[in-house]
Amino acid sequence: MPSKQPRIAVDAMGGDFGPHIVVPAAIDAARHGIAIALVGDEARIQAELSRLDTAGLDIEIVPASQVVEMEDKPADALRRKKDSSIQVACRYVKEGHADGVVSAGNSGATVACGMFILGRIKGVQRPALAGVLPTEKKPCVLIDVGANVDSRPEHLLQFGLMADVLARCVLGFEKPSVGILSIGEEEGKGNATVKEAFDLFRDSQLNFIGNVEGRDIFTGDVDVVVCDGFVGNIALKLSEGLAHSMGKIMKRELKSSWLSKLGALLSFRAFRRFKKVVDYAEYGGAPLLGLKGIAVVCHGKSNPKAMTNAILVAARYVSNKAHEHLATELETHRALSEKAASTEKSSAA
Repeated sequence: MPSKQPRIAVDAMGGDFGPHIVVPAAIDAARHGIAIALVGDEARIQAELSRLDTAGLDIEIVPASQVVEMEDKPADALRRKKDSSIQVACRYVKEGHADGVVSAGNSGATVACGMFILGRIKGVQRPALAGVLPTEKKPCVLIDVGANVDSRPEHLLQFGLMADVLARCVLGFEKPSVGILSIGEEEGKGNATVKEAFDLFRDSQLNFIGNVEGRDIFTGDVDVVVCDGFVGNIALKLSEGLAHSMGKIMKRELKSSWLSKLGALLSFRAFRRFKKVVDYAEYGGAPLLGLKGIAVVCHGKSNPKAMTNAILVAARYVSNKAHEHLATELETHRALSEKAASTEKSSAA
């Protein structure tokens, strides 16, 4: 369905709250000039829409009779639930009716559908999930945060290339700094994969600053941090858990005495700003980069604000033609990636 504005297919059934949260969030995104395709149970979606003001908005409903539950295995969801909302949404993009898909549903199924239905951009060896994290200064992209638990050096290079495009085209960074997550800043630190990847990054055209440590992620001094999905997912979940626990600890301490309560009252605005900085909802979800059509994977407990921002991120990715920039970057570094792959095959033999 042709449209001058990005059209995003939204899995209306995804997440812990389904249409009750997703539909209002999608309507809010539509008010920013984005065309929306709500995919799922038509009756439930229509019931939510009837309570909202949709005048002048480009909204359509795409029926889907099945839902992938959180406990479903990705492979089973692909085989047995071909009319699920996430599969229908991905096919809608593949057929050219929409430009990207957003889902807060089963993340494994969303990644699997993205890879097997949308397919990879030519030259992409493995798509990767990019998490956007708050820091002391500006957002930082952490990639991969869970799509690939085992990665080779050339995969890490491609992760860096894809995140560089995201940082420039979506976050607006002019020349993002890129580092590899390791156990020390010095060259030569890390496992064999990190050491080999270091040489690839150094020979690339990226603004590579070397190894970075976990503590460097939140300083705001590095824009893109690259790692495999096993390490990245642990780092992401650790940071989410720390932010949540810090908030609870602060709240407990501020209620511990009348003097603390008075201080909290006087610092209310500062605490509100702090909450906004560490709130995952500000960044929406994790884009799955490297597909023919952007897919954004959201937290299952996403609130309307998080869903709206995820849709806006997907639309910005499309509007700024990030796919074209990514294809250019991959082609520029193709020889470097192929050399690394051939070297590894020779070593294995």
